Amino acid sequence: MSTPIRAARGTQLSTRGWQQEAALRMLCNNLDPEVAERPEDLVVYGGTGKAARDWPSFHAIVAALRRLKDDETLLVQSGKAVGIFRTHEYAPRVLLANSLLVPRWATWEHFWELERLGLIMYGQMTAGSWIYIGSQGILQGTYETFGALAAKRFDGTLRGRIVLTSGLGGMGGA
Repeated sequence: MSTPIRAARGTQLSTRGWQQEAALRMLCNNLDPEVAERPEDLVVYGGTGKAARDWPSFHAIVAALRRLKDDETLLVQSGKAVGIFRTHEYAPRVLLANSLLVPRWATWEHFWELERLGLIMYGQMTAGSWIYIGSQGILQGTYETFGALAAKRFDGTLRGRIVLTSGLGGMGGA
């Protein structure tokens, strides 16, 4: 990455419509140096949460969003544009699926091997779907994490407990 990625501001379109522009601005905002943890590596937060699989994939997504028509949908699989198909004006402009593995191969060892081969990426909760907005956006995930902890270890409640956390990264602000 030579030039920092910044989301456009204002009313000037760089795409064929506002739905496409919104997706492009969300993607670029995720990688803005004021937002991203390591924008040069496409990492938004969490040490591994990426907005795109690699730089060629990022540029291909941007190019696809710029030419995407109002009756087309871009399909993104684990941070890589894999197709554009004709839909209709009320269909989503972008469909994303990240880090999907069938159960037999859903292990970290297999995932890291696929990532090393450039075939998958880890999108965290919001990085790979281009909707990371900092601490305020991770509140739901943090709430769900603590709720699961309470259900699993503390009979459904953390009431009356002191909770000490570390290593939460972006979740720490929530």
